[in-house]
Parts: sequence; C-alpha cells; structure tokens
Amino acid sequence: MGDAAGIGPEVVVKALAEGSLNSICNCKVIGDRVHLERVAVSLGINPGVLINICDLQNLASDIPVGVDSAATGRAAAEYIVTAVDLWKDGKIDAIATAPISKNSIRLGGYDFQGHTEFLASLTDTKEFAMSFFGGGLRVILLSTHLSLRDAIDLIKTDKLVDLIEFSSTHLSRLLNRTVKIAVAGLNPHASEGGMFGSEEANEIIPAIEKCKKQNIEVSGPYSPDTIFLRCSKGEFDACIALYHDQATIPVKALAFNAAVNVTLGLPLIRTSVDHGTAYDIAGKGIAESASMTAAIRLAAELAAAK
Repeated sequence: MGDAAGIGPEVVVKALAEGSLNSICNCKVIGDRVHLERVAVSLGINPGVLINICDLQNLASDIPVGVDSAATGRAAAEYIVTAVDLWKDGKIDAIATAPISKNSIRLGGYDFQGHTEFLASLTDTKEFAMSFFGGGLRVILLSTHLSLRDAIDLIKTDKLVDLIEFSSTHLSRLLNRTVKIAVAGLNPHASEGGMFGSEEANEIIPAIEKCKKQNIEVSGPYSPDTIFLRCSKGEFDACIALYHDQATIPVKALAFNAAVNVTLGLPLIRTSVDHGTAYDIAGKGIAESASMTAAIRLAAELAAAK
C-alpha cells in the first residue's frame, strides 16, 4: 500500500472499490488493515472491499499524513520485503506498488533510493532499467534523475548497446515475443545529418548498427518529435529514450494519471504508479486512482501471459 502518510492507501482502496479488477486477478493488499479501513471509511467506501489483506500490524496508532517519518518509512519497507517473500514462496504472481517516500525509507533505516533499488537488492538483481507503459507506448530510459547536461554526457555507444541488448532480452521475455525497438535521437530531427549536433553520428548510430549485427530488431535514431507517436500507434514495440523527460513527457501527454512504471530486469513482475506520495493532497480524498488501477491490471496481464 506504499507510504501510509501519502496517497498510496487511498488509491489502493479506490482501485479495489471500482470492482473492475475482480475479473482479472485476486488482489492481496500488503499493508495495515486498521489504516486501510480507516482510509476507506473516510472516503465513504465500504471496508468490505478490502477482502484479502496481508496485515503486518505495524501502524497500530493513528499517524500524521503528509509528512515523512521513520514509522511510515519502516512500515513501507516491510511491505516490500513481505511482497518479495510471498513471491519467492509462490503465493503471488506479481507486485504492483503504491508510492513510497525515499526520505521516510531512509529515516526507517533502509538505505535505498526507492522501490527499484530495494527490489533489486532483495532479488539479487544487478542489471535493471526503468520503463513506462501508457497510451499504447512503451519507453525505456537510458538515464533517469540527472540534470540534462549530465544526461547528455551519458549518451555513449557502449552504454546504448548495453541498454538496447537489455531491453530486447527483457521486453521479449516480458511480452513473450520478439520485440521491435526504436531509438530516439537527441537533437532536433535527430541532427538532420549532422546539422544540429554530433551525438547521433558519433554515439547513437554506431550503437544501433552494432546491435543490428546481433540480430536485434532495432532502428533509428528517429526524430524525437515524431517517434513516440509512431510507437504509440504500434509501429514499434518500444522506444529507447535518451533522458528522463524525453520519455515521461510523451507518456504523460498520452496517458496522464494512467501510465505505469515497469521495472525491467527483475526476476519478478513489478509495476508501479507513475506518481509520488503527493503529500500535499494526502488525506483530502481527492487523489486519482487511475494509475494504481492500471498498474494492477498490467501486472495481472503480464503474469497471465507468462
């Protein structure tokens, strides 16, 4: 259920209350029953929608919303550990995560940047990548939370080759078929033959050509102002984006509040909402649950396709 001080419990309760997920999966909520039921009542939702709760009982007293704390951080971390243990024991098929607070996790005694790094540690995963699914679009990120200047410095042939190979392997495994990958250019019109920059010629094209020789279905670089729309219409299975906002702007433009974060490389299926804890609106009952619903639905669909 994510961070209890954020909107995680609210979007989980709302997603379950919709009833649309009942026909595709059995949802087990890992969290605290008392807190979840309190949230349901505050929303005017029958707590009976919370049929299957793995109740860790680690938030016995009322907790303040909208603030970081060691108690909620430690609880959120324990939900993640429990989820992985349940998966290892064969009791669940996939994990859909509500948002956590990186600072609360740290205050609670866990030194991880977020869910992804935590899950990688728990599953002994060395290579992983962030991707977003939404609006018919799948995007894999070469870099995540860096300044644009630092992100451009990371656009190197070897790094791109590694990501293309990784994406081809893990997306094919996830979707249970061979995938077709596009690579976005960095500069306007993918540099227009060198008129607007050298990164395409010096780093990106050599990486694509090297991967083609390995029989990977990859092409590009394509003009970044058109390739994401082409991907969303099904011309490609996924697109490699070269920096954070190059990926998230088209995804959120096409599927705001309904996009899903998918971690590639983990031995388990893990999807997540595409938003944070939203402390500023926590406890107000106004959080949108579409991304949580989409994350659960996609987790179920990917698990069923295995």
